[in-house]
Parts: sequence; C-alpha cells; structure tokens
Amino acid sequence: MRLAFAGTPAVAVTTLRALVASRHTVAAAITRPDAPAGRGRRLEPSPVATVAAELGIEVLKPARPSDPAFQERLREIAPDCCPVTAYGALIPQSVLGIPRYGWVNLHFSVLPAWRGAAPVQHAILHGDDITGATTFQLVRELDAGPVFGVLTEPIQPTDTAGDLLGRLAVSGAELLVATLDGIEDGTIRALPQSPEGVSLAPKLTPDDARVDWKLPAHLIDRQIRGCTPDPGAWTELAGARIKLWPVTLTPPVPGAGDPGASLAPGELRVERGAVYAGTGSRPVRLGDVQPPGKRQMPAADWARGLHAGPETHLGFG
Repeated sequence: MRLAFAGTPAVAVTTLRALVASRHTVAAAITRPDAPAGRGRRLEPSPVATVAAELGIEVLKPARPSDPAFQERLREIAPDCCPVTAYGALIPQSVLGIPRYGWVNLHFSVLPAWRGAAPVQHAILHGDDITGATTFQLVRELDAGPVFGVLTEPIQPTDTAGDLLGRLAVSGAELLVATLDGIEDGTIRALPQSPEGVSLAPKLTPDDARVDWKLPAHLIDRQIRGCTPDPGAWTELAGARIKLWPVTLTPPVPGAGDPGASLAPGELRVERGAVYAGTGSRPVRLGDVQPPGKRQMPAADWARGLHAGPETHLGFG
C-alpha cells in the first residue's frame, strides 16, 4: 500500500523505520511543526521530521490537520492508508476520509484501557501488571475506534515509562506492519471495542510529577518510575528544585539498625554510599538526582555536603 505516516516524537521513529522496511511504500510523513528546544529555545524539527528527511521522504508539517493546503496536498499524495503513532493532534473527519483504508493508529495500551496521551505512564502509576499495544481504526472519538490487533507486555517492577515504551515501540511497530499487511490482503477486520473497562490517560504535567513524601513508599516508587523520563519526577529542598530518578524500596519491616528506619516523611538520612528518604510508610533509598544547574549524579555524591539532620526535609508537594 501507499502510506502517509503520521508521528512526531522519538518513539514514532521506530514505527517509521519499520514501515520503510516493510513491503509498503511510505510516500510522506506527517508531523507536528518545528518547536522550541534546548537552552537556546531554537526551533527544531521533530524526530520524525528529521529521520523522514534523511530517508528522502516528503515531510508535511501542518499547524492544524484541518488546514485546506494540507488536505489538498494529502489528496494529491493519494495514500491508501495513513498509519499513526503518537502524532499529537486530532484528525478531523474531512481528513479521516481521504485514504481509502482510513487512518490506523498504534496505541500503547490494551484498549479500551488508558485512552489518551500518556497510557504507559498511567499504567505504571496505577500499578498495572500487564499493558500492551493496540492497532485500531481512527475515529473522531478519542482512541475509541474498532480494533485490528493487540499484543501484551508484562510491566517489570523496576520499569520506567521510558523502559516500557522502548519495548512497546519495537513490538508495536511490528504489530502495525502486520495490521497493514492484513488490511491489504483482506485477512483482517476491525472489531468494536468493549464498552467496559474504559479508562483515561491524560498527559502528565510537572505538577503530577512533584513527589509528596507523605504518600506510601510504593506509590512514590510508581510515581517516579511513571514520570521517568518525562515529565521528570521532582521535589524541593530549601527552595531548590531537585530532579529525581527511580528509588529503591527498603524491606517492609526494617531490621534493627536499619539506616533508613524511623524517618519522618521527606526526612533525609545520609549513610556511606546511600541516601534514604522517609515516606508515609517505609523509607526509600534515593537513586540518581539532579540539583539545579548540575548534572545527574548518584544521591550519595549529591548529599556529601548537605550535613543532613532531623531538620533536613524534602518538600511535601
């Protein structure tokens, strides 16, 4: 089939490369407009735009998919199907009808669970054991179209959102290619989603990533992993914002002499090679941290000059 692929972030590049390597022809890539990036806030093309240009694929960057000029160019390209991975904009009905096989979306959850922009993050935040990926026909309602194919993936106890999304990007790209093969061959058809089990996964904000040390340790662990790498978990110490990477849970019942025992929520205790923080249940051992204007570093390196005592507390949120 002749394809126009829609995607924007780095995770969508995996799909683009899989489509280019398939039996189908990628005639164009549709992506979000260039956006400010880096300290200089210079306009930079999206990862999909960059790779598509390197591959010699025409790149379309409509400010809105409803733009008449974009719709006209898409009709000229005449794709049979528009596969989608993390494009980042709603497709109006007038555009959904341009390719004869419609738009086929790769979504990183087992629909109807976790419809929305951050399904992997929410699966980790809510302690799910299993997630996956789904290919479905794009319709006007958010992530509600009929399903072509599904795969599942266990969530490991130490998975960050980045870890999990990296695995799903690879297996999901294979699922999308297989879905397109089946559509072309007439060997696959979409089935309606179940009306039961619908849950929503809106984009996480920096406020969602601020750690409240009064919460139980297992919830803080999930929050930090779910927000890694984006939007990045954080806390405060003496008014300074500290970025956090995943923590390690301590045993549920600390033994005598445990260096992290009996810490108040947010209280720090620095030991040789380890830093513990109190929570609403048991302490956690901090992983890497990044103080303002500094590089990412092990918490023990960061804490050497803190002189932490009972008055040294991380912010509650």
